[in-house]
Amino acid sequence: MAAAVVLQRLAPKGRRARRLRRVVAVALAAGSGTLLLSTLGAFARNGTTADPTAPGNASVLVTGGSNGLSRNPMYLAVAGLLVAHAVERGSLPAWLPVGGFVLVMDRFQIAREEEALRNRFGEEYLQYCARTPRWLDRRSVDFTKRR
Repeated sequence: MAAAVVLQRLAPKGRRARRLRRVVAVALAAGSGTLLLSTLGAFARNGTTADPTAPGNASVLVTGGSNGLSRNPMYLAVAGLLVAHAVERGSLPAWLPVGGFVLVMDRFQIAREEEALRNRFGEEYLQYCARTPRWLDRRSVDFTKRR
């Protein structure tokens, strides 16, 4: 994430609609920050690790709350913070690190975590994967549906 933020800071800043960009960026950052903190809170309440470098140390498989919408709500939240920063910067080059972050997390970090959790929790983890998307399912964010 730090590398992505540095690259975004190096990107040129857009000149138009700064106030609107700032409002949208603040809203996105607030939502992403809330998602990150609520997920960290759920891990703490369940007494398990949120350390991405040691997923095999997980003592509990957290599947409720934000982890019921996405298997990776913390990475989703960080990606949201990067999106907020790209919006605030207001230039196309500021969006490139967002894609880079998601690609690196998806292909390397998450794959490693999934293997550790599969080894640790077995069938319970496989069932969780079957019902919960890795990032987001478009149906979980479809605001056009009437409920």
